[in-house]
Amino acid sequence: MVDKGHCKSLLQNLSDYVDGELSPELCVELERHLDGCENCQIVVNTLKKTIELYRLSNEKDYIPDDVRQRLFARLDLTEYIQK
Repeated sequence: MVDKGHCKSLLQNLSDYVDGELSPELCVELERHLDGCENCQIVVNTLKKTIELYRLSNEKDYIPDDVRQRLFARLDLTEYIQK
């Protein structure tokens, strides 16, 4: 049976754990818990994947200025072209 109270108390430290800022003692306790708790493993894996996807989505694609201007003109968005 899963002790939801224990899960909740450990997962309060999840952000620090994922960021690598959790104290070594708590890190060991959390990892030990994760070894036996599939629900918490899912939470941790989901958070890690979400962070990864967020970082990837924040990478700006580079479009050369001339291409951007032609595209915006073609789409009739010239008012949005930064000068």
